[in-house]
Amino acid sequence: MAKKKFDQTEENLANIEEAIGRTEKFVENNKKNLSYGVIGLFAIVIIALGYNKYVLIPNQEESYSNIWPAEQYFKMDSLDWALYGHEDNQGFLDIIDNYGSTKSGNLAQYYAGICYFRMAQNDTTSQALDYYETAIDYLNDFDSDDINVKAMSIGAIGDCEMELGNQEKAATHYIKAAHLYDNELVSPTMLKKAGMTYSILGDHKKALEAFEEIRTKYKTSYEGNEIKKYIAREKEILGE
Repeated sequence: MAKKKFDQTEENLANIEEAIGRTEKFVENNKKNLSYGVIGLFAIVIIALGYNKYVLIPNQEESYSNIWPAEQYFKMDSLDWALYGHEDNQGFLDIIDNYGSTKSGNLAQYYAGICYFRMAQNDTTSQALDYYETAIDYLNDFDSDDINVKAMSIGAIGDCEMELGNQEKAATHYIKAAHLYDNELVSPTMLKKAGMTYSILGDHKKALEAFEEIRTKYKTSYEGNEIKKYIAREKEILGE
């Protein structure tokens, strides 16, 4: 598979070089009519078009087909196969290494982070701490135009920080995830996690603020249906 990928890369580079060569020939034949600025701009455009046609698009298509088996392993909860690959199928770590600049390479960062998070949850040894930290690294490298997915990735970092005992960091990530984009799918869940974390930290004022936000903005959500008891508890502690 690596040999095939290398051959394709060589072919793509040859195509780009051919395009550049045609550009140089055009410039040579017309240099009297072209300013140096126009020549430079024209060359940049041709190179960019060549890279897009012969490298970026083929890599996008190839990465999309290669990430599919790893996604199926992930759904099966076969986390080792999903991460490291199985038989001739690449895992998420391979996708990141080989197609890091593609959409699939970016998505693999999210999947890898969640895989390590789940592995940490299933590990009863000290290795779990390393898994949580590795999960944070991959989730931090993930970016997405899908606000809900991005919010969930930030929330997952909060979960990792919570497991590592970094409660302040966890609460900060929960609030960030909740406010990234106000919606009933993610925001109330993250606000509740933030409120409970602040309560553990003894910051009952911030806990109450998070719970009150759920009551006022997301009262029809699942969290909104049970938030009154959390609000009552925090008010009692605060003597309100």
